[in-house]
Amino acid sequence: HKHTILTTFLFILSHTRYSAVFSELTVDGSMLIDRPLRTDETLSQRRQDQSFTPSSSILEWVIWNNSLPNDAVSVYNGYAGRLEYVCKYQCEAGFYSPSEGPYCHYAKSNQEYLSSPFQILVNKDNFEILEWKDGSYGSVPKNSVRTCPGEDIYVGQNKYGLGKVSTQDKCFYLPLKGSEYWYRDYQVLTINENIVSQKIYDVKYITDECKTYKYPPEIMRKTGISNYECSPVTKTDTLTQTYEEQQKWDISFSISVRVSTSIEAGIPLFVEGRFEISTEVAFQYSKGNTVTKTTTDTVTVAITAPPNHSCTATMKRLKYKLNIPFTASLSRTYGNGEIHTTSITGTYDSVQTAEVQTVLDRCEVLNNSKPCT
Repeated sequence: HKHTILTTFLFILSHTRYSAVFSELTVDGSMLIDRPLRTDETLSQRRQDQSFTPSSSILEWVIWNNSLPNDAVSVYNGYAGRLEYVCKYQCEAGFYSPSEGPYCHYAKSNQEYLSSPFQILVNKDNFEILEWKDGSYGSVPKNSVRTCPGEDIYVGQNKYGLGKVSTQDKCFYLPLKGSEYWYRDYQVLTINENIVSQKIYDVKYITDECKTYKYPPEIMRKTGISNYECSPVTKTDTLTQTYEEQQKWDISFSISVRVSTSIEAGIPLFVEGRFEISTEVAFQYSKGNTVTKTTTDTVTVAITAPPNHSCTATMKRLKYKLNIPFTASLSRTYGNGEIHTTSITGTYDSVQTAEVQTVLDRCEVLNNSKPCT
């Protein structure tokens, strides 16, 4: 009879989806009786918030190189009495602690794994405001920190330490003492996106590393005169052309179009084969990190056509494409009044008009013109 009951239990366990047995830790550190996770049918009743890691974040995962990188994201684990750093192995979030050796500890497949090499989460210059927000049953707040693009695994914690939140499994996994523990309630690491404004300033161009490309001359306008008379005729014309030029400052992360962002910088100019930097001006980003400048050029030309000749004048533009790396400072003002600053690198791209020329073409004899006597 006991054998029949055991066989029936194993059959039910092996044929129940998402009902794997895990252990849940109590507040005093003792272990509760093993109990199964909730099934899909029960958990689907809870709505899950949409979440993403903002592309405008300066956070990065840095490969462990036998020393702790500057500005590594950490928390104090009061339960274990130690400082822990957010790490990941592949896409599995966990913790690194110097007292536990050079490994990333993470939970997977009912076990605690220790792996190396791994990656440490870095918040350069503590530029981002990071906040722990509550979640449960696989829910994650907006702007939660993912481990990998496209993966539904997020950095999480509870009172016992750092781990991972799986939205697919609808729980938080904790690595502890060689085992994997799961919890319905937890906290998720999020990025504060309550940003009032941003400013890029102290821009320094590295002109020695500039790349240039000269375009073929572009015809903007033409004017002409045909003289069927027997004496020279002069025509004076004004040629006007309006065009747009885009200047782009690409930096290592994208800037949200929802945030008011300005840049204070001199403009690189390519004049007669060499660079000049204009006096510093302030721009407001119009589309992401692109500034559009509208220019109107006007030239006046006088054309003298001999008898029985036609003459033309052409307005041409000489353009250069510039690609120049730069360094700069980026400051961000948050809704709570805090101002955070960091250094950035980037690339300045633009297509500039180096010169507008008026070219008088050689006059040509008019066909079927009457000879002058």
